[in-house]
Amino acid sequence: MTDDALIRADHLTVTLDAHPVLSDVTLAIRPGEIVTILGPNGSGKSTLLRALLGILPATRGRVTRRAGLGIGYVPQRLAIDRTLPMTVRRFLSLPARVADAAAAAALARVGLPDVAQRQMADLSGGQFQRVLLARALLSQPQLLVLDEPTQGLDQPGEAAFYRLIEEVRRETGVAVLMVSHDLHVVMAASDRVICLNGHICCEGTPRVVSTAPEYRALFGLGTQGALALYQHVHDHSHDAGGQGHAHPRHAHDHDHADSHGHHHA
Repeated sequence: MTDDALIRADHLTVTLDAHPVLSDVTLAIRPGEIVTILGPNGSGKSTLLRALLGILPATRGRVTRRAGLGIGYVPQRLAIDRTLPMTVRRFLSLPARVADAAAAAALARVGLPDVAQRQMADLSGGQFQRVLLARALLSQPQLLVLDEPTQGLDQPGEAAFYRLIEEVRRETGVAVLMVSHDLHVVMAASDRVICLNGHICCEGTPRVVSTAPEYRALFGLGTQGALALYQHVHDHSHDAGGQGHAHPRHAHDHDHADSHGHHHA
């Protein structure tokens, strides 16, 4: 690991209610890279995010953030009271007032230039996530943290959101740390994929699926794959209690599989 990291964990262990949730996790997020953390429910993904953000203290080890690091956060779920009037424009100014020009630019950046006066409760799932992303981008962060941002979206919606994240990274240089519980779907632009189950089991680089006609038909990939579906090869077990059996951590490639599990050379 180099010293240019935006945020890093060194031998991070977090214990909650005398139960070890994370054990000896070491990782770093560097400027401009996209890192996806995968793991089943109960694997410690949310705990890791909260520890990295400084919300949870480390039991052992430490978390280091670059001085003055700006972080934009897109939560997993955000409950909006549907009986409470709340326009998109007003939502973008919570908790701090945002200028109209900045709000308009952020909405345009996420592909929603005409929703400012729409009610938050009336947005589709995909539009809602894009508004959350617009709000996260308003502070011009160096790091975007996305907690399962495509949960509840269908595959075309998921692919479109991943394409948007890739565009934002390309245009702004923001680093992206994304968490997902789907072990088989990863954003093609991810520079690294880390599999977490209480500890880091393994990590590798997903290869972009570019030749399978099924993907082009579904997602219109063109020359740049927006969604990489691959079969994750586990060299470890995932116990229901989240206590993985430790195996040597290593980088590896993954076999590609389409949505029906068919492998492509």
